[in-house]
Amino acid sequence: MKCRRCRGSAVVEVRRHNAAYCRGCFLHVTRAQVERAIRSWAMLRPSDRVLVAVSGGKDSLALWDILLDLGYRADGLYLGLGIGGYSERSAEVVRAFAASRSATLREVDLAEAYGFDVPTAGRRGSRSTCAVCGLSKRYVFNREALEGGYDVVATGHNLDDEAATLLGNTLRWQTDAIARQSPVLPAADGLVKKVKPLFRLSELETAAYAFLRGIDYVVEECPLVAGNTQLRYKQAMNAIEAGSPGTKAQFFLGYLQRGRPRFEGADRPELEPCARCGQPTTGRFCAFCRARAQILGERLEPRASGAGEDRQVAEELAEEVLPAELYGAGPRG
Repeated sequence: MKCRRCRGSAVVEVRRHNAAYCRGCFLHVTRAQVERAIRSWAMLRPSDRVLVAVSGGKDSLALWDILLDLGYRADGLYLGLGIGGYSERSAEVVRAFAASRSATLREVDLAEAYGFDVPTAGRRGSRSTCAVCGLSKRYVFNREALEGGYDVVATGHNLDDEAATLLGNTLRWQTDAIARQSPVLPAADGLVKKVKPLFRLSELETAAYAFLRGIDYVVEECPLVAGNTQLRYKQAMNAIEAGSPGTKAQFFLGYLQRGRPRFEGADRPELEPCARCGQPTTGRFCAFCRARAQILGERLEPRASGAGEDRQVAEELAEEVLPAELYGAGPRG
C-alpha cells in the first residue's frame, strides 16, 4: 500500500479513514489530530502547566510524548495502585520514559498516602475494584494538580474509551452522565480543568504511534479487570466497527456535534467542600472519603447538632451501602 500523503511505502492502515501512511506521515497525522482537538476545544494555552495522568499504558505515554513535542510544559503523575507485579512494571516503564525525555514525574503511592491499595479496596469495600480504582484516580489527580499549582489535568482517554462510555450511558439513559461527557471539563471551585486530547484517535492508532516512536509501554491488561462492564461495551463497539469502519467516530463525534447540545441544559448539582478533606462534593462527605472510611473501618463523624444530622449523613451514605458505625447512627455491633 502507498502512503496517502507522500505516496511512499505505507506501514500503518487506518481503515476508518480508508487510508494508509508511512511512518513519518502517520506520526505527523497523529500529532495533527491532537493539535486539532486541543485547538477546537480550547484545551490548553501555551502558558498552562499541564499534569498528565500516566499509567504506563500506550495512551497516556503517547499523550505525554505528543504534548512534550508540541512544546507544552507537561509533567507526569503516576499513581501506584498496589496491584503486585503489574504496578511495579508500570512504575518502571513510566520512570524510564520520564528519564528518556528529561521530563518531571510526580509519584503518589495510594497505600502510603491514603492507607489502602486497590486489591484491598476490592475485598473490603462495597464498590467494585474498578470503581474504587477510577474513583481514587480522579480524586488523587485533582488533589495533586491543585497542590502542585497545575492549570490542567490531561488524561489519555481515546476514541474507543469515549465511544464505549457513551454507549453504556445511553443504554441506561443516564442523562446526567451523558450531559457531563465532554473532551473538556472546565475548572470549578476546587476542581482543576480536565482535558482528553486523544479523543479523536482510536486505540489502534495510539498503539501504532507508541510502537513507531519506540515507546516502551505495559501491554498486558490489569489483572483485576476481568468482568469490567466497560470492556463489554468496547467489545460490542469493536464488533460493529469491524463490519462498518468509522462507526465509533461517527457515534462519538456525532454526539459532540449534534447530541451533546441537547443535554447541556441538564441541571448540575451544587458542590460544597467535603467535611473531611475539603474536596468538592454534592453531599457532606465526598465519595472518596466515604469509600476510604469503609475500606479502613473508620468512623465518619456526624455534626454535633444531634440525631437529625445523623439521619442526614446516613441518607447521603446510603448509596454506598456503608455500615452504620461509619457515620455514627448507632453503636458498633
